[in-house]
Amino acid sequence: MNNSSAIQLLFPLLFIGILYFLMIRPQQKKNKAIQKMRENLKVGDKVVTIGGINGTIVKINDEMLTIEIGADKLKLQLSKWAIGTVEEQ
Repeated sequence: MNNSSAIQLLFPLLFIGILYFLMIRPQQKKNKAIQKMRENLKVGDKVVTIGGINGTIVKINDEMLTIEIGADKLKLQLSKWAIGTVEEQ
């Protein structure tokens, strides 16, 4: 194996490494943080759904939860994956 073939092999490996650290790894960390947030939901948390609905959690089941929205206390039943963020209290 001469020097030029080693360089030709090095560039694709370097490119894959850069792709991993700039694109794949940050997305995995973000997904892990979102999953942890959804696992730690509790009654009384103020949440915003991925559709933009603001509400307060009133009931939690395994994969479903009920939020209360608006002044008239309307209750919506949602899947946990529909929660986008938890508002800090």
